[in-house]
Amino acid sequence: MSATPNSPHILISGGGIAGNAVALQLLSAGIRVTVVERAAAPRPGGQAVDLRGPSREVAERMGLMPGIRKHQLNELGMSYIDAKGRTFSSISMEAFEGKGPVADIEITRGDLNQVLLDEIVAAGGTPDYRYGEWITALRQDDTGVEVDFSSGCTERFDLVVGADGVHSATRRLAFGPEEKFGTYLGGYMSFFTMPTPPNVRPGWFAMQFVPGATVGIRPDHDPATAKAILTVRRDDQDPTLRGDTVAQHRLFDKYLTEAGDGWHAPAIREAMTTTPDFYFDELVRIDMPTLNAGRVTLLGDAGYCGSPMTGMGTAMAIVGAYVLAGEIASTPDDIAGALRRYEEKVTPFLDEAKQMPGGGIKMMISHSRFGTAVMRTTNRIMFSRPMRPLMMKIFFGKGEDYTLPTY
Repeated sequence: MSATPNSPHILISGGGIAGNAVALQLLSAGIRVTVVERAAAPRPGGQAVDLRGPSREVAERMGLMPGIRKHQLNELGMSYIDAKGRTFSSISMEAFEGKGPVADIEITRGDLNQVLLDEIVAAGGTPDYRYGEWITALRQDDTGVEVDFSSGCTERFDLVVGADGVHSATRRLAFGPEEKFGTYLGGYMSFFTMPTPPNVRPGWFAMQFVPGATVGIRPDHDPATAKAILTVRRDDQDPTLRGDTVAQHRLFDKYLTEAGDGWHAPAIREAMTTTPDFYFDELVRIDMPTLNAGRVTLLGDAGYCGSPMTGMGTAMAIVGAYVLAGEIASTPDDIAGALRRYEEKVTPFLDEAKQMPGGGIKMMISHSRFGTAVMRTTNRIMFSRPMRPLMMKIFFGKGEDYTLPTY
């Protein structure tokens, strides 16, 4: 749908899932959109994400499910592996009715983002997309925001949406430094693509506990490749790791050595240094006192990151985008009112979705060999048949009771 002549002009900072989800819905409502993305092109690959409960309902309402089905991962369950490659515990997707650690709808971040981009084109949307561009300054008044860009140009918009991730530059410019809102959660995480090792059980997400870390291999859409997932518990935050890929590799190499050669640690180590899509970041939670600062609002990880440990990052981004776009489209001539309603309506879902299991990463990862052995035993008990209903409720039922607004 083409933008109507008098519709507000909205700038979206960030061309990921959150930014593209809100762009699609705003365009469908006839609202002018400009999207800036620091990367030179859409980012491929990435961690697998799931759609369940409210986020799946949003995907259905947005017409995304046919595209998602084309790229859906064939994940059958999750298995826990010892140092010799033997399975000591398994959780099938069916056993948890598609609501366990592996959901019935799983897709990589890159593929979901491409589904959104394809839907924008199919819907006849004409966003002003600018890759390799980002915001450098914001100056706002009661009627809009004047924005300076890295390219040197300056433009005015009715609203700026910060959907530029956990280390959001938009948030820093409009609300203050990240240190005011970010809480380090005691660890670091990495995802990257690797060749599928031999003897990996097809369709199963395999995870190994080692002292101080977990090492995982997850199925990819292409059977020839897989996603490595490394999580390290580190009680002290190390700011020097950010941007230093060599130091990041060195950090994980220690724990891959601990994993031993009995499973696929050597293949993961080799892929880590050669993959084109190595992703690394600290585990951080973002808590904002408000999502709105005048004519600037936050969406997705920029405003409410619970960290990957919640498993709800994509759900929060998609639900948040749906509510934000719906409120703006309802009263395009009252941006302030739309932003106020967006925050009021989405906050109950966010408050529940951001919750982590008690103990956080300390409960998930032990520094000691004894604690790691206890974790294996606890894992078998937690996911046994008698405990399944309780586990689904405590760990995987977040946000299920949230009622989506209808626009």
